Amino acid sequence: MPYLTERQRDVLRFIEQRITDDGVAPTLQEIADAFDFRSTASAQKHVAHLERKGYLERRKHQKRGLVLPRSKSSPQQASELPLFGVVAAGAPIESIPDDERVFVPTDFLRGGEHFVLRVRGDSMIGDGIHDGDLVVVQRAQTAADGEMVVALVANEVTLKRIYRENSTTLRLQPANPAMPTMIAPADDVQVQGIVVGLLRRY
Repeated sequence: MPYLTERQRDVLRFIEQRITDDGVAPTLQEIADAFDFRSTASAQKHVAHLERKGYLERRKHQKRGLVLPRSKSSPQQASELPLFGVVAAGAPIESIPDDERVFVPTDFLRGGEHFVLRVRGDSMIGDGIHDGDLVVVQRAQTAADGEMVVALVANEVTLKRIYRENSTTLRLQPANPAMPTMIAPADDVQVQGIVVGLLRRY
């Protein structure tokens, strides 16, 4: 199921509760009043997102025409993670902490701390990661061969798959044959995390 923001989940729960209690959906004005929106346009925006993501359907020409699709389950639980900046999927680029936060489905997460980075570049397109995507990263200092990692190389951050060439050398492999492989001394590479999920907005 597509992930929802916290406010989208709240609006959906409000609509679900009103349908359960009253047998009909609330109007846009009632949604706006319940959440202190300045206008019904804000309520319409959230309802439109819920429709697009498949959590609501609309019966045309009805003021209370919102219905819950029978085939859709409740929205996934989500965790709020920090967006730490930009990671390069080409040449390394500095990752800068940001104040923005992103809601991520808990199914994406493993144990420990996680964060989100925005991808720049196209060296990982072979793994389905494109410029502008958000990757969910489990914070870690080590990774197995073949895992996709966020690594600090010469004080800059890059996104690649990691392999051990030998006891002293690491290979950081792109997923794009047009991009060069990075070979670096193991002492110069610091793994910062392992990629465990991908978020993409259309």
